[in-house]
Amino acid sequence: MPLTAVFAGSFCPFTKGHQDIVDKVLPLFDHIVIAIGHNYNKKDLFPVEKRMEWIKSVYHDNPKVEVTAYQGLTVELCRQLGARYLIRGVRNAADYALEEEMRLANRLLAPEIETLFIPASPEWAAVSSSLVRELMANGADQYKALIPDGVKL
Repeated sequence: MPLTAVFAGSFCPFTKGHQDIVDKVLPLFDHIVIAIGHNYNKKDLFPVEKRMEWIKSVYHDNPKVEVTAYQGLTVELCRQLGARYLIRGVRNAADYALEEEMRLANRLLAPEIETLFIPASPEWAAVSSSLVRELMANGADQYKALIPDGVKL
């Protein structure tokens, strides 16, 4: 059975910070599923189909990467896919605190699924989808340096 991990998020949009995390875990797994979930606490700017298209474009030449969309609990998606690992990117201490809380909740729901925290590389630690959206909304072209080439906003 292939060693599968899920990297879940809203990815609205997918950034070089997200790409950094995926690229770090690619050598560790046979199969990585980038899963676009619906977060009821966030208002998405881009449709799920467009986000899937962008991420597929970034990893078009890597057969280890799959992109999917889902609703519901991420641990249920992991179970459906046979994924024993959930990847979470961490940029700073505040991220860690939130992610640790989620890890503990997921562990109660699915103790067989392990969450792995992957620290952001320093050059991407300040990059978030929210920052990209804020720069775009204010007409700052600098956002283009924060997204992979395959993401055409």
